[in-house]
Amino acid sequence: SADLDEAAFAAWLDRYKAAWEGRDPAAAAALFTDEATYRETPYDAPFVGRAAIEAYWAKAVSGQRGVRFSYEVLASSGDRGICRWHATFAAEPAGDTIDLDGIFHCRFGGNGLVSMFEEWWHLKVTAAAA
Repeated sequence: SADLDEAAFAAWLDRYKAAWEGRDPAAAAALFTDEATYRETPYDAPFVGRAAIEAYWAKAVSGQRGVRFSYEVLASSGDRGICRWHATFAAEPAGDTIDLDGIFHCRFGGNGLVSMFEEWWHLKVTAAAA
């Protein structure tokens, strides 16, 4: 069991930010253990393993442009971290602005990688000007 402090969690979140803003599925998948579970919503089955996480990310970011991601660490203790996050981007091809506000709950395995990831988020869409 890891002893996760706020600085270590923030460092992981900075790498997550770089992966999302860079629209880099391989960099995102590299943040997780080989057998990690990644749950995008509480009711859907999780993506399991790096390959599944990378495939999910490739599909998710393919229609996103100009991604901006920020976060606030809410808690870090033992092997767990919780943060509130916000992201905004232009959705392609329409160009609508997407604002997301959510929570991450992460359990860390070895080597600073996440073994269990759960997120909850809400979405606001602002239509592109005609």
